[in-house]
Amino acid sequence: MRRTVEPISPELLENLRLELRRGCLVLGALAALRTEECGYTLRKSLADRALEIDEGTLYPLLRRLESQGLLVSEWREHEKRNKRYYRLSDQGRDILEQLAADWRALDDSLAEILGERDAAPRSVSKRR
Repeated sequence: MRRTVEPISPELLENLRLELRRGCLVLGALAALRTEECGYTLRKSLADRALEIDEGTLYPLLRRLESQGLLVSEWREHEKRNKRYYRLSDQGRDILEQLAADWRALDDSLAEILGERDAAPRSVSKRR
């Protein structure tokens, strides 16, 4: 007996894509902020690398990362406008290094599961 496959709901697929991307935004923002940027240029830089983020998501994320001690910021005048510039703190650099290692391990694991690579012994860090 042949099984009937329901068509994929575009809404379901989009929700799953958003969920997948959400997990990447912190790592992407931290990595991009190894060099100082204002929110606007950060958003553009991420979008240029196919990691688009809405302003309504970016600015709360930046405030949260700063309150967690991972970013430092300062207001400066630029072209007659005040702009807030963000960069990684020392703790943010350490966290970025750890998260990047975890990301690489997850990427290797998923590539193996998806059949794209041979098994490579790696483990995701459990450090907290």
